[in-house]
Amino acid sequence: MKAAGQTLFARLKAACASEWDAYVHHPFVRRLGDGSLAQEAFRHYLGQDYLFLIQFTRAYGLAVYKSDTLEDMRQAAAGMAAILDEMGVHVKYCQEWGIAPTEMASLAEARATTAYTRYVLDRGLAGDLLDLHVALAPCVIGYAEIASGLRAEFAETMDDNPYRSWVDSYAGNQYQDVAGAQLAQLDRLMTSRGGPGRFPALCEVFREAVRLETEFWEMGLTLAR
Repeated sequence: MKAAGQTLFARLKAACASEWDAYVHHPFVRRLGDGSLAQEAFRHYLGQDYLFLIQFTRAYGLAVYKSDTLEDMRQAAAGMAAILDEMGVHVKYCQEWGIAPTEMASLAEARATTAYTRYVLDRGLAGDLLDLHVALAPCVIGYAEIASGLRAEFAETMDDNPYRSWVDSYAGNQYQDVAGAQLAQLDRLMTSRGGPGRFPALCEVFREAVRLETEFWEMGLTLAR
């Protein structure tokens, strides 16, 4: 993923610096990086992330509907395809961690899962395509930033880290490209749909989405339901 520079995403992060720092340096994230995260917590997170991805697939379907141009439709469709591909990998990964498909199918959403995913869908329904992508950005782009940071910081101990495959998945070129496409899409949408007066409202959407993502980490760490 290329350096963000003065992209819309960089401006949003700067305006929500304390919330972003709490998100990307949450104890769940730090323990993923150093390998000390309790396996029970990681399994709980994996199961909820499966449900999370189902709702994010719906969000990208909504993005197709909200699109006015073929370019935007193609970008949304590519995002949906990437999530659907990730779902297959995620199911196999969950099985490796002892979560059977039958168990995944019967999982109930934790409150943190419902809160963030429905917030994203609500922003997409009530607002426009830019609102929707701003609400998606902390997850889509944030995971790429978090994983690449962890891989660099904990490089010397990553070989023995039980969560290395999670880090490598989101730090790898394929996912970094997905995040880079989302960065570019935010800027395209800001050019076509935004303006100086719109930034404060977008900032509040972003701030709330970051806060809800942070609560998702907390849910994983504390095994909250």
